[in-house]
Amino acid sequence: MSWKLQLVYGLLFVVLIALQVRLWFGDGSMEEVFALKRQLATQQAEVDDLRERNATLQAEVDDLKDGLAAIEARARSELGLIREGETYYQLLPSETMSRE
Repeated sequence: MSWKLQLVYGLLFVVLIALQVRLWFGDGSMEEVFALKRQLATQQAEVDDLRERNATLQAEVDDLKDGLAAIEARARSELGLIREGETYYQLLPSETMSRE
């Protein structure tokens, strides 16, 4: 083999090693890609937990909104409570009126 061919092979080998070093340890390396994938998985799990928490809180808010309306309706029908400025009329059954 001539020395020129050996020089070309040597340079190709050096270039190959340099590219491999950059691939595994440089900017945008496989190590960095794996770290970013782990970080993404962690953040995705956190986002899923926060979405679940938001859904739970939204269900609580909806329940409180509906719950207050249900409580008000029950207080009006069972206890005869009225709001300020309203007039309350109680209608008695005819049997009660005939006894008096």
